[in-house]
Amino acid sequence: MNEPEGYGDEMTPAPETLAELVDLVGAEDCILDPASMEAYRYDWSRFPGAGMPCAVVRPRTAAQVQAAVRWAASHGIPVVPRGAGSGLAGASSGIEGGLTISLERMTAIEIDPATRTAVVEPGAFNASVKRAAAEHGLFYPPDPSSFEICSIGGNIATNAGGLCCVKYGVTTDYVLGLDVVLADGRLISLGGKRIKDVAGLSLMKLFVGSEGTLGIVTRITLRLVPAPPSAATLVATFPTARSAAEAVVDMGRTIRASMVEFMDQRAINIAEDFTSMGLDRAAGGLLVVQSDAPGGAREEEMAAIEAVCEAAGATEVFRTDDAAEGEAFLAARRAFFPACERMGALLIEDVGVPVPALPDLISGVAEIAVRYDTDIPVVAHAGDGNTHPNLIYDASDPAARERAEAAFVEIMQLAIDLGGTITGEHGVGRFKLGSLSAQLGSDVMDVTHAIKKALDPQGILNPGSAI
Repeated sequence: MNEPEGYGDEMTPAPETLAELVDLVGAEDCILDPASMEAYRYDWSRFPGAGMPCAVVRPRTAAQVQAAVRWAASHGIPVVPRGAGSGLAGASSGIEGGLTISLERMTAIEIDPATRTAVVEPGAFNASVKRAAAEHGLFYPPDPSSFEICSIGGNIATNAGGLCCVKYGVTTDYVLGLDVVLADGRLISLGGKRIKDVAGLSLMKLFVGSEGTLGIVTRITLRLVPAPPSAATLVATFPTARSAAEAVVDMGRTIRASMVEFMDQRAINIAEDFTSMGLDRAAGGLLVVQSDAPGGAREEEMAAIEAVCEAAGATEVFRTDDAAEGEAFLAARRAFFPACERMGALLIEDVGVPVPALPDLISGVAEIAVRYDTDIPVVAHAGDGNTHPNLIYDASDPAARERAEAAFVEIMQLAIDLGGTITGEHGVGRFKLGSLSAQLGSDVMDVTHAIKKALDPQGILNPGSAI
């Protein structure tokens, strides 16, 4: 991109250019102070290449988003959409001299019980949507581990999944409508509260998972489902991580559990250090499995799950119908990420494979950890083959970081070699962009770039991320 007009030194917009932005969106919704903008420079990933924005706009309306995007387009300024800042791949980290549009103030939620839908603004938290739906006996299933602090807009951007997706699917399965601001400032509406609609191309699916590179979502219509019965929980420990993974493969052939979560031995011990739940530190692998089947079918399903675990060599199996007790085990699983944060710098993987390849992926990651002398505990949404190896290293040691980064790339290649993906739900962002073509191939990359060019000819929407 050629240097645009309206810039001062070092690609910083001139004062009069920034004054134009303030006039368009309002001073109360525009941040220009570098000290205040520092909080918007990084997302959770702490991408090392994050830059300082020239301004942060915090719109309250779609019209303000349109105005900010039109301003950026007129001056050739890159735009980074941002939700809660909980992203793990660096997609919402700032660009030096760019404009960050934070949607944190757009939080409205409207539940329509008659159509079983929620009309939601992008800044609303996932947990807030769940609570609002529950007041009407309804359920919004997608549940990232960060559901209490992540926004629906961010979930849309990355097509987030979570613990329940093995049975209930991921974010895109619940998106019925989107309002999107395009790169030229136009606002388009796609879909709505109708269940069936095949008029025109499926553009809605194009924007879900695009990580802000094709447009900025300002309103979402979500499908809700009736609240399921309370779940029964099974916890099984195994002598090895591989035997636990093999149980998952066997389980998936005949059983549709509502949740199948995995922890390897290192992850078990990290979580136990953090929660003191009484987890078996000697176990090579642990599964937390739930069934929310109705009535007597739940007992039948749990008995079948237990039988599969025992046949795979489980050393101990514990079952409970108590919701609070089951939630305690899930709390230990969800605590894994904050527990890792206490131990050092993190590179968080998000690789997935077809479920039958899960044992080989987990074994391969363990081999990589040894080869690169890097601590890599693994948790997984095992029922759908989506793993989260966490690479923990000493940020003050350049050699340790170099080893971790090399291991990070090799884990992605391992997933590709096993017929999998470099990201199941966190997105490509900036961290994984270098490995994207290895998975997709040159022809798919060409098509992807053609779509980007058609929708964003200036290349201002989240450049350097996702595609």
